[in-house]
Amino acid sequence: MEDIYILSDTMIQQRIGENLKAVRLKQNITQQSLAEAAEVSLSTIKKIETGEIKSFDSLLRVMRILGKLDAIQSLVEEEQLSPNEYYEMVHAAQKKTRKRAVGHFNNKSKEESEW
Repeated sequence: MEDIYILSDTMIQQRIGENLKAVRLKQNITQQSLAEAAEVSLSTIKKIETGEIKSFDSLLRVMRILGKLDAIQSLVEEEQLSPNEYYEMVHAAQKKTRKRAVGHFNNKSKEESEW
């Protein structure tokens, strides 16, 4: 498996398109029926399969119909904090809260002020 960071954006899009086409064919789905199910145009399906991915929304719709959203699941999950990270976050927030001054202020009038 090649390092994805070496590939150009165009190459990545082409590979995504090729893989989605292979999945579609394995599932015996026509481009037309995929377009209808994903509520995109037939030309959009053809473009995606050739690597011309212009709309992320369309790509998500196609991936959903083909059952391939799991490929991006890690991007939508919330990051879990370790117990130590959670503890530090809670205590950092508590330290930032300001407390009111306790005691009495010197209530000198303006006339008594040295200024």
